[in-house]
Amino acid sequence: MNLNGALLAIDAGNSKTDAAVLARDGTVLGEARGGGFQPPVVGVEAAVDVLAEIVGRAWEAAGGGATTAPAFGQVAACLANADLPVEEEELAAALTARGWSRSTRVHNDTFALLRAGVDEPRGVAVVCGAGINCAGMLPDGRTARFPALGKISGDWGGGGGLAEEALWFAARAEDGRGEATALARALPGHFGLPSVYALIEALHRGRLPAERRHELTPVLFRTSAEGDPVARSLVDRLAEEVVAMAAVALGRLGLLADEAPVVLGGSVLAARHPRLDEGIAERLAAKAPKAVIRVVTAPPVLGAGLLALDAERAGPKAAARLRAHYA
Repeated sequence: MNLNGALLAIDAGNSKTDAAVLARDGTVLGEARGGGFQPPVVGVEAAVDVLAEIVGRAWEAAGGGATTAPAFGQVAACLANADLPVEEEELAAALTARGWSRSTRVHNDTFALLRAGVDEPRGVAVVCGAGINCAGMLPDGRTARFPALGKISGDWGGGGGLAEEALWFAARAEDGRGEATALARALPGHFGLPSVYALIEALHRGRLPAERRHELTPVLFRTSAEGDPVARSLVDRLAEEVVAMAAVALGRLGLLADEAPVVLGGSVLAARHPRLDEGIAERLAAKAPKAVIRVVTAPPVLGAGLLALDAERAGPKAAARLRAHYA
């Protein structure tokens, strides 16, 4: 197969990475999936080694052959942990050094969600999965973004943050420092434990792995749906945070008064919790009356592919073909 000028799309999250080799007409020629992209943990070169293995498999799946080095007309890589422009530059240099392409563009992975949810590179996206982030873009290349480094950069929310807040309120309710909440029964009950104290001990002593804390977030939403005031207040605060980020990004791009898409994604927002959805819609309507909410569940590698096609000026037919593949 002739792969001359093929494009490479990468969506690399903390837990998994997808790579797709595309023809310029939007046809998907080969795909591969592998592990997460974690340069803060393993270092940039080791993290890019993980990408290289996945890219190599996608190249082979496209017919490139195991002995032929990948060579692409464009590389669009949407990467977790590319939170600051300086990090994007460092990662772009590391990918360019692999010799895959003379044209390599690195974006924070929130831009993949955004591009997957819009017909042109115009609008704002908020992703809420394990963490929370927001990014916006315009066709002329201007962007709006946040550092998204957690509390040190002013962030609140995400599945991990919600689980932590729910446990905080439950602990204080059980020992008397705070107001009563059904979370004090629901959170330990999820793990078959008799009390919040037992849950705290299990987490602290490692009998429950730290990664299982994310299981508390769905419990929080169920408790909210059952009417618990404390749980509902946390869901409402998340709605406020989502809209605060979206409204600021829209304002920076001059879109606050325009009919502009606000794309929502990530495991928390894609779950379509009614109170959260309604809270976001009500608050966003007050700040950006013409904004149009879209919830995206398509794989983010679609957005990375669309960014590669944008760089090639491939046109709407190629974009439609790529979207059809991931529909």
